[in-house]
Amino acid sequence: MKMSDASFNISLAAPTAVSAARDTRAASASDDAVLATTQGRLADPFAFLGPHRSGDVIEVRSYQPGAIAVRLQTKNGCHALEQIADTGVFVGTLSKDANEIPSYTLQTDWPHADGDTTTFETEDPYVFGLLLGELDLHLIAEGRHRELGRCLGALPMTIDGVAGTRFAVWAPNAQRVSVVGDFNAWDGRRHPMRLRAPAGVWEIFIPRLMPGERYKYELLDAHGRVLPLKADPVARATELPPSTASVIAPATPFRWSDEAWMKTRTELPSLSAPLSIYEVHAGSWLRVPEEEGRSLDWHELGDRLIPYALEMGFTHLEFLPIMEHPFAGSWGYQPLSQFAPSARFGTPAAFANFVDRCHNAGLGVILDWVPAHFPSDAHGLAHFDGSALYEHADPREGFHQDWNTLIYNLGRNEVRGFLIASALEWLEHFHVDGLRVDAVASMLYRDYSRKEGEWVPNIHGGRENLESVAFLKELNDTIAARCPGALMIAEESTAWPGVTAPVKNDGLGFTYKWNMGWMHDTLRYIGHDPIHRRHHHHDMTFGMVYAYSEHFVLPISHDEVVHGKGSLYGKMPGDDWQKLANLRAYLGFMWTHPGKKLLFMGCEFGQLGEWNHDASPEWHLLDDPRHRGAQRLVRDLNRLYVEEPALHESDGEPAGFRWLVGDDAAHSVYAFLRLSANAAPMLIVVNMTPVPRSGYRIGLPDLSNASIDTATSDVREAPAWEEVLNTDAAVYGGSNLGNEGRVIVTDQPAHGHSHSVVLTLPPLSTLVFRKHA
Repeated sequence: MKMSDASFNISLAAPTAVSAARDTRAASASDDAVLATTQGRLADPFAFLGPHRSGDVIEVRSYQPGAIAVRLQTKNGCHALEQIADTGVFVGTLSKDANEIPSYTLQTDWPHADGDTTTFETEDPYVFGLLLGELDLHLIAEGRHRELGRCLGALPMTIDGVAGTRFAVWAPNAQRVSVVGDFNAWDGRRHPMRLRAPAGVWEIFIPRLMPGERYKYELLDAHGRVLPLKADPVARATELPPSTASVIAPATPFRWSDEAWMKTRTELPSLSAPLSIYEVHAGSWLRVPEEEGRSLDWHELGDRLIPYALEMGFTHLEFLPIMEHPFAGSWGYQPLSQFAPSARFGTPAAFANFVDRCHNAGLGVILDWVPAHFPSDAHGLAHFDGSALYEHADPREGFHQDWNTLIYNLGRNEVRGFLIASALEWLEHFHVDGLRVDAVASMLYRDYSRKEGEWVPNIHGGRENLESVAFLKELNDTIAARCPGALMIAEESTAWPGVTAPVKNDGLGFTYKWNMGWMHDTLRYIGHDPIHRRHHHHDMTFGMVYAYSEHFVLPISHDEVVHGKGSLYGKMPGDDWQKLANLRAYLGFMWTHPGKKLLFMGCEFGQLGEWNHDASPEWHLLDDPRHRGAQRLVRDLNRLYVEEPALHESDGEPAGFRWLVGDDAAHSVYAFLRLSANAAPMLIVVNMTPVPRSGYRIGLPDLSNASIDTATSDVREAPAWEEVLNTDAAVYGGSNLGNEGRVIVTDQPAHGHSHSVVLTLPPLSTLVFRKHA
């Protein structure tokens, strides 16, 4: 595939057919140079291979081990090269007294086992001059090259009219780096690269090498030892696991049709917009039992998952990491290809098409992204050039004990730049709408999950990881500047201050933070038998103490339904009816509580067993009307949440919430208001016991405005409140006890207010009322 260099946002060094600087300094075909070539220890291959002046002639040298013959083809005819003593080094004279070296190709005859030969013709890789520009190298060294995916790695392009692929890789401590693949029999002696010191980047252009070819890098470390073959850290495509080679990806840009979505995303005030996320593991959302349980590809997911998520009313899909990862059992949380979508689900273009289809359907896409650690597989980043390059050398800083993985050295410019460029690859080149950054807490603390003596303090003697803090600030500042409207979501489980505060205010700069405290408290509460819940009443109310300290997402994620924790349904006490009623009441409480929403697949219909990544969710349960009812409830909760501004637009404002009943531990009842500046208020009442309660009176405030009053944050009563959702309704599998659609406000005081309503509270239920206009 031919592609103009100008289509890349990089600075090329304007390569020429031959570097004139090689004329007099080129090494001669000495015994030492020939031996170094055959041993794969040639320090500077461009100084020996290719065309060089030798006295008054131009000598061409090519290393083709195992070849029968090599010829030079010029416009003036063929010139045979002579092999030096069966070494595979072929040498010949191209011309005499030429001011410029004429263009030529190499014709190589290769033997077959049956005695036949094959002739392969190509341009000489060692004709081409410098490839990367000085600006590229400078930005890489500074950690500020934001287009690494279009600079390093394997990029098909055309140079001097020759189509091929340019390779570049950062390996500053290697003695030699070569590109290997099927095209050169995986022989590291065949295509050694040029070192661009002091940036530590190696480069080569291999003519006529096209997209789809497999490749890796062969490296010699600083001591001359051959390392295990390494996949490309900046590969944009990979082999299907368990194979581990990188693949040359096409350079043709994807043709997007989501301009309207991207424009709206930039303009949308996300903090006041509804955000309801359906968390999905792409490999197990829907397997195909008729085909040995295979996963769906991106095209099939587009056909099945997009309509399902839209029908369920979710605003966004969030995928567990889809970056290529060697071990499927890590669910993607141990990635090794930070720039390449996993080949398990199709090509990079197929993933781009899936995102495009989502956007055109009105559905956002968020990806989990892992800058906290990486696996130690021999073909990956670990000791990439024989040194601790991407990781810390000291295991007290560079080894994650919890996951048996390595930790990125974020104090190194090039590593920081590598990760920020990865984030931008997904947001800019794949148009994803946000990243959920995994394991942020493990990045922030040097003593995370470590005992005394197992960690290294920072320069001030403290436990804070200053390098990680600086990285996260730079990451979020960069994304805010380059990708306005993109969501950055932190999985952060501690009380680190200012996770979602702006960087300019010394915050980390995330858009949202997962509210792990709310999740743990409320799940602990619903795990208790209702008769004991009165003793744990505060677990459901405590989240409001700090609800406005950050911008929160309320997550019921995959982490809560694996590793023996059971399913969300399984956490509920009681018989099957009570379990499902508890589930419905809990989801009703979650969807009406301040904070954006996230629910893992299978939880929406009450899956019985915990999640198994090797199997689909228990979709057959939808044949049971009770589980189908739970699914319908989630759909209706999403629609109500999106349609009612009071339920989403003031998530980050204290004026948008008012407790009415927060202390009725004896009955396990909660009541609160959700308020909007310009829309009807909502009254939510939750009964977390299986006891139906009639005549339950709740006081209502009495002020002049039925919406948020910026001065008083209060609400005037209305003649009636309409019951717009009841989790105990028969359509959801409940007992259908309720308030016949509306309740009338009276002037009888209650709970310190001058007016009140009298309600019937169904067992284990959440009721939602809208103030009647």
